[in-house]
Amino acid sequence: MHSRARLSFHEAVISPAVVNRYTTSVFSFLRSAFAFDAPCALMSPRSSLRRLAALGAILVGLCLTAAPASGQDLPLAMDTPLPGTDSYDDAIPTPTEVIGHEIGTRHTRPAQVVRYFEAVAAASDRVQLREHGRTYEGRRLIHAVVTSTDNQENLDQIQRANRRAATAPTQVSDEDLQDRPAVVLMGYSIHGDEASGTEAAILLLYHLAAGSGPDVEAALENAVTLIDPMFNPDGRDRFVDWVNGNRGGTPTADPQDREHNQPWPGGRTNHYWFDLNRDWLPAQHPSSQGRLDYFHNWKPQVLTDFHEMGSEATYFFQPGVQSRTNPNTPEMNQELTGRIAERHGEYLDQIGSLYYTRETFDDFYYGKGSTYPDINGSIGILFEQASSRALRKETSKGELTYPFTVRNQFMTSLSTMRAVVELRTDLLEYQRDFFANRDEALQDTETEAFLVDRSAQPTRARALAQVLDRHEVRMFDLDESVQANGTTFRPGDAYMVPLDQPQGRFVKAAMERTSTYPDSIFYDVSTWSLPLAFGVEHAAVSDAPAQGQRLQDPSYESGEVVGGRSEYTYVLPWGKYYAPRAVQRLHNNDIRPRVMTEPFTARVNGSSQSFDRGAIVVQVQQRGVAADSIHQVVQRIAEDDYVDVYAVDQGMTPQGPDLGSAGSDILDPPKVAIITGTGGGSRYSGTSAYNAGEVWHLLSERMNVPVSLVDLSDVQYADLDRYNTMVLAGGSFNDLPTDDIENWVRNGGTLIGVEDAVEWPIEQGMVDLEERELDVDSLVQDQSYADLDNAYGAQGIGGSIFETNLDPTHPVAYGYDESVPVFRVGTGFYDPSDEPGASVGTYDATPRLSGYLSDEQTEQARGAASIEAHEVGGGQVILFMDNPNFRAFWYGTNGLFLNAVHFGQIL
Repeated sequence: MHSRARLSFHEAVISPAVVNRYTTSVFSFLRSAFAFDAPCALMSPRSSLRRLAALGAILVGLCLTAAPASGQDLPLAMDTPLPGTDSYDDAIPTPTEVIGHEIGTRHTRPAQVVRYFEAVAAASDRVQLREHGRTYEGRRLIHAVVTSTDNQENLDQIQRANRRAATAPTQVSDEDLQDRPAVVLMGYSIHGDEASGTEAAILLLYHLAAGSGPDVEAALENAVTLIDPMFNPDGRDRFVDWVNGNRGGTPTADPQDREHNQPWPGGRTNHYWFDLNRDWLPAQHPSSQGRLDYFHNWKPQVLTDFHEMGSEATYFFQPGVQSRTNPNTPEMNQELTGRIAERHGEYLDQIGSLYYTRETFDDFYYGKGSTYPDINGSIGILFEQASSRALRKETSKGELTYPFTVRNQFMTSLSTMRAVVELRTDLLEYQRDFFANRDEALQDTETEAFLVDRSAQPTRARALAQVLDRHEVRMFDLDESVQANGTTFRPGDAYMVPLDQPQGRFVKAAMERTSTYPDSIFYDVSTWSLPLAFGVEHAAVSDAPAQGQRLQDPSYESGEVVGGRSEYTYVLPWGKYYAPRAVQRLHNNDIRPRVMTEPFTARVNGSSQSFDRGAIVVQVQQRGVAADSIHQVVQRIAEDDYVDVYAVDQGMTPQGPDLGSAGSDILDPPKVAIITGTGGGSRYSGTSAYNAGEVWHLLSERMNVPVSLVDLSDVQYADLDRYNTMVLAGGSFNDLPTDDIENWVRNGGTLIGVEDAVEWPIEQGMVDLEERELDVDSLVQDQSYADLDNAYGAQGIGGSIFETNLDPTHPVAYGYDESVPVFRVGTGFYDPSDEPGASVGTYDATPRLSGYLSDEQTEQARGAASIEAHEVGGGQVILFMDNPNFRAFWYGTNGLFLNAVHFGQIL
């Protein structure tokens, strides 16, 4: 089908002399390295070329230099060994035929990747192409299912048998596993600018779809391979557009060249600038949710996660630092990882590539692609290739090329397939035993179940349940009331998450609080307790209560308009998760809401209903808006924003201020500018894309608040009067025009600073706070040189959960109780302000709820400022020392940030 086009292409660009040299070179190498016995003497140059044409499509693309246009000067293919491969099927299109360039000579665009996967699936009965979702920008999320034709015919049966090892492991015998193929998920380039992985995925697809020979056939017979070429196509598209668009006909290795310096925010992240390699556990984004869906449908035994790192490095593959492995991960997991690593080493040794293991990277945070499988009975493997980013890159070790990086990623893809075949039964048995031995693994765990209340915060409780459901965790209603931790959990108002279920190990790891660690250094965060993150009332109980019906649908529940239609006012209580979206819905429909700053009661259906501070009053008779329109919007709020709204027919209240109180302010719509980008022309200083993206996602995606992204370098030219709220989400803001910002605040603006961004208004003298000092140098002065890095690292806070005590009468804390769990990253603590009413929140005297915290930093944190709100002229500066929007799953403190956005104007 495709042989004519392939021959035409290769004959046009390769002279007969080069053909003979190419044929002899490659066959000689394969014969000597892998005992390939087909004698070149028995094959004509044309026959040899036909047989090797597809192999050339891979190998030519993996040359040390990009292929020039002239066939006369075409470099010979590298002697990249392809173990156990005899030939490639002419019927399967090569990447070049579909994409239009040799792999490694350009960066392949996401649309081209999808087009090639479609073409191979159409031509090969070894390949099925499946779509598992769409990105925020509408790009397809795809994966190929690759296996032998016989396995393809029995794919559903294989999938069911594979899942049974996790759901009913005691029913799966060793004999059952003998003839069952393993499942491996080959995942690539979750960071969009770590692009070499995706190119390797293209090559792997072609290799498995077109190749023949003992190793290819063994892989097809003994494994079902899921190839996910782009975990993050939106980020890749952003990156590839830049490098391809800023490269001339002759690539340069100059690191100062534009191709080497992608602009902020770069291609690493998704559309909203989230690191998707931290989202496997929170699962807040469509890419992650689609990926988890097919991960759990298949339950692979191995999952690979291909990345890039600094250009001066070599190549890393796991196992990582052993002392930093999560204690919930079985030792056998690391043993198998080590055995698989031996194959990677063998393959990289054969091509002379340097590598390292057991250093730098760890297996602790279960939200990463290489670690999430470890708590799901699989083996997760991280690969890190030194990055060229561009096609060529100067390094202290010589020039690093894109084809070289692709070659290494491709070779470890092949070594992974070899390992899966050779260790197939060990991997299958390990996964079965992981689930079968659950009770033994949890025997020292005091907790038997977690109880979650959903009466006080129903939406947040169901948001937590949705996350657990994505991980196939089973939840149940209570059969009777349970008293725990001073809270009564009632049937219908709470659910139970038992550890006695297939995902029991995962439940423990995701829900528990931690305070002891085998190491004090963490590649990522040290804790992520989901009940604390979602800010729900919960309890860990040592005796699991009787369970009722299984919670089948964790979808949000609509509210209701209590009391029916009102001709006077509606009152919306504050504090439910989507109440801010409800207020924005009012603004979008030109309905003017008022906020009550004192508690009160009102008559609803003839009875008194109590309302706390922050309740929103919606007057039915408003200028320019028909009463029917207001009724319709209120009904939509109850249904779509999941809050109850109360119909009140009179403005005089039994207790507290009347509804027209002088203390009830009309709220203006928030007009928000998030400061983004860099200043002074440097991409190394400026705002944090992660933090800015978290704010952007919360406001735009969840709360429907329109947001303006204003680059730091443009603020001095901007009309700031267009905004009443400005967010410094994190980073360095030295290039902000101080006088302009301060004048804007004094004229009524609300400036919100998050995490390290709080330093800017303090340094500019807009807010007076005293930083607490800790001389870390004196703490580590007795350490040896070799131990200094670890000693300094032990004083860091890479991610812990603190308890913050709140003043719930302050507008920034409306809707909250007197304490809340917050997520803390970084040191640098401040004394609370002496200004009356400015301290909204301070850390508890025993600040740590979960996570690593040194004794010295514990003392620093006691009673320190957590949230500050300062009046500056006619405006205000609100500072969050923590990140209330961390990774989009810290639902419990989103409301504090949203209060600052909506209520900053009434301070």
